[in-house]
Amino acid sequence: MLVNSAPWLSGGDNAWQITAATLVGLMSVPGLVVLYGGAMQKRWSINSMMLTFAAFAVVLVVWVLYAFKMGFGQPLFGGNAGPHHGTGFFNNFIGTPGSVLSPGSEQNQANIPLVGSTAFPESALVYFQFVFAAITPILMLGSVLGRVNFKAWIPFVALWCSIVYTVDAFLLWGGGFFAQHGAIDFSGGYVIHLSAGVSGFVAAAVIGPRLQRDREIDAPTNVAMVAVGAGLLWLGWNGFNGGDPYTVNASAAAAVLNTNLTTAVAFLIWVAWDYITGRKPSLLGGVNGMITGLVAITPAAGYVNGWGAIALGVIASTIVYFALNYLSRMRPFRNVDDTLGVIYTHGFAGLAGGLLTGIFADSHMAVTYLAKTVVKSGKKVTEYIAHGTPEGLLQGNLVLLKWQFFAALWVIVWSGAVTWVLLKLVGLFVPLRMSTENMEIGDTAEHGHEVYPSDVPSLGYPNGIPGYAGTGEPATV
Repeated sequence: MLVNSAPWLSGGDNAWQITAATLVGLMSVPGLVVLYGGAMQKRWSINSMMLTFAAFAVVLVVWVLYAFKMGFGQPLFGGNAGPHHGTGFFNNFIGTPGSVLSPGSEQNQANIPLVGSTAFPESALVYFQFVFAAITPILMLGSVLGRVNFKAWIPFVALWCSIVYTVDAFLLWGGGFFAQHGAIDFSGGYVIHLSAGVSGFVAAAVIGPRLQRDREIDAPTNVAMVAVGAGLLWLGWNGFNGGDPYTVNASAAAAVLNTNLTTAVAFLIWVAWDYITGRKPSLLGGVNGMITGLVAITPAAGYVNGWGAIALGVIASTIVYFALNYLSRMRPFRNVDDTLGVIYTHGFAGLAGGLLTGIFADSHMAVTYLAKTVVKSGKKVTEYIAHGTPEGLLQGNLVLLKWQFFAALWVIVWSGAVTWVLLKLVGLFVPLRMSTENMEIGDTAEHGHEVYPSDVPSLGYPNGIPGYAGTGEPATV
């Protein structure tokens, strides 16, 4: 008799995991593609979008060839998984590299050795975790738009994903050292956002600032594109946080609601601060508030209740608002040209969200359930007890906040230091910075066309830029 699926597979869990992964993928392509393309000046719009597409493609290839297993596989230095795999930091530091391209790797039951199995195939887990891995360097890219060399970006992303991202992922998500000591990161406040913010800031410092005129003008080419990209981020985040319980359960639903609640509050608080400080509430400012809320709830989404979600929105939005508008005027922040302020909306917001998780985590919020048989009125009955969320500081537990702090410190130091080393290494072979001539011209020099072709100068070509006939019409061959 033929059956459609293996007995361990849940059709609902599998369908949601693939859907959630697609929602997260849409946050990058086209979400951040159009957000970056709209937020940058017209002459950098194509470059920003090309860099985003390139990172998405590079990470997928690296991920399936060896990097997924480094983040979610057997410990590299600790022997086999299980109670005897080894203790200590370096025994639980990174997974063993390996591909996930064989029939078994794609269709067998997904399993994270130090965490457990799921009710869907490995390919669903690999793709779900890929879109998380891909968006991280794309977020980092926001710090160096307008001057990073396209040829240097590709090898740097491959190396960064292989060394920085996989280590942070294994330590917190793959059952590594910090996870074993109780640190939690529901969907990547540390692994993704804090890491991207710190690495982007270091990259901006190493590569150097944009041209002075770019920093002075800094006019978005299309604010409507920014709004579309921001909207894709907001709704795509339902997959970002809703997919991380790895099953269709109450935690997934709570994570989705908390995500939207924190984001709405953070947006409104940002607008309120604009009024209080005498500024006009701009769309770009509101988007910063929205992103701050999305980032802050990411490490906490399934661990806090609705009141905690509101508190995160208020606190994180206030912290990031003042950091972006006032701390940015102080050293070292004023000396580094972070193009889109990634250190604030992702670095500061991710750090705030992770630490606030240590305060507001509610042990009554179930990620999973423990079945317990009890006797009531002389009969045995099964009760299901909330499991998976540790107590936060508000419930009298200081240990969680302590390990949230140590995990954050690690991510900051590791991401910053290794990013610096990798940039210096890539810089030995390929210039990190675009040539001054190309920086003066922009997209037409780097990619051969602009976002609005009718405005493109000929640059000496008889029919304008190749592919265009000077007026923006396709050139005849």
